[in-house]
Amino acid sequence: MEALFPILIAAVIVISIVVLVIVLVSARKKISTKKPAKQKGRQTIITEATRKLASDPHNVMALHELGDLYYQEKNWEKAMPIFESLSGLAQTRKGINIEEVNLKLGICAINCNNSSLAFNALMTARKINPDTFEVNFYMGKTLYTLKEYDKAVPVLKKAITINNEFPETYEILGNTFYEAKKHRDALPYLKKALDFHPENKELLYKMADSLIESGNSDKAIKIFLHLRADPNYGAQSCLQAGKYHLKNNKFEEAIKDFEIGLKHVKAPSEILLEIKYRLATCHLKSNNIPAGLTLLKEIANSAPNYKDVKVLISKYQELNSNSNLKTYLIGTTSEFVALCRKIVVIFYKHSHVKIVDINVTSECAEIFTEIETDKWEDTVMFRFYRTTGATGEFFLRDFHSKIRDEKAGRGICFTAGTYTDEARTFVEGRPIDLVEKAQLSKILSTVETTNLMTM
Repeated sequence: MEALFPILIAAVIVISIVVLVIVLVSARKKISTKKPAKQKGRQTIITEATRKLASDPHNVMALHELGDLYYQEKNWEKAMPIFESLSGLAQTRKGINIEEVNLKLGICAINCNNSSLAFNALMTARKINPDTFEVNFYMGKTLYTLKEYDKAVPVLKKAITINNEFPETYEILGNTFYEAKKHRDALPYLKKALDFHPENKELLYKMADSLIESGNSDKAIKIFLHLRADPNYGAQSCLQAGKYHLKNNKFEEAIKDFEIGLKHVKAPSEILLEIKYRLATCHLKSNNIPAGLTLLKEIANSAPNYKDVKVLISKYQELNSNSNLKTYLIGTTSEFVALCRKIVVIFYKHSHVKIVDINVTSECAEIFTEIETDKWEDTVMFRFYRTTGATGEFFLRDFHSKIRDEKAGRGICFTAGTYTDEARTFVEGRPIDLVEKAQLSKILSTVETTNLMTM
């Protein structure tokens, strides 16, 4: 018997294992053959919820089911009033998750462009739990939409600390700084957003604009040139590139930029108008007055009061018909000085003029002369201002000091504009004669236009 005891124990163990296996297999079969709970279809949810709400408009479960359905489908317009109802009921009904309902209401509202409703709902959700990504992201987005840029920044930054892998947060934060004119602050966030979406032309344009506003013109201009052909941002990019080249006196490059910009005929009219104005400016600065006048007249026809177009047309029409006045105002320095020398020679009739010295500054040209006529001889200093504005007393005082320093007997001051009353008063009793535009034009009409450069 003792020999059989181990065998009996082993047999009992084997039988127990077999029985356990049979039980488990049977249970698995029962589980696997059990029919899963049938999920409600979309139409069923709508039908049942509509029926319940017809008899009880405040049926919380029905509102939840219908609201969540529309929310999942991103049917924001239908979901929004449902969550608005739930938010109102939460004041008196238990079992409503106030945070969740107001978060969803806020998301629906911002997607329906109802920023004020979104703000109030998200503020309620944020007071309950200020540390979730969704509530901070959508609150920041709402504040950006409301142009509350200073308030949006810390909220969006907090969203990034919670979840730094959501591209739209960087985009909105970059746009927030951009719209607030804080271009240097905008750059890292715009760059990060572009890392996620390098094909986004709007972000690329804003980054280039922020670069140029931050003093990084060389980097910015490469982006603007890249975007010149873009159908959406090409016109703006051409305008920015042209302004950069115009500022640096690269007129040919600026003209090319502006001409490409005008090909974007579907661009906003105010952009095209400014491009045309800048192109006209380029032509005028390049001394191509006919081309500039043509563009200015086109602008005047469509926008008569645009900037200083009327003044420019009047000015350059006169210059276009008076080559000497054109040289006086916008000719090269050497052409201007040669013209001034001719004016000096003919200013006193029947005189012998000896030019002793010539000085040219950014403001004017001075010619020191010795003049001899049949009746008198003297040293005379001529000063020529190229401005078309009003020359003031300060400039006449400076001229008077120069006359005394050089011991000249007299001074003649020319301008293509006018003199202020204070300037006229100052020269009274002093050896200075004033020549302004009307008299200058008469003198210029007597000056020969040929061979200015040989003087």
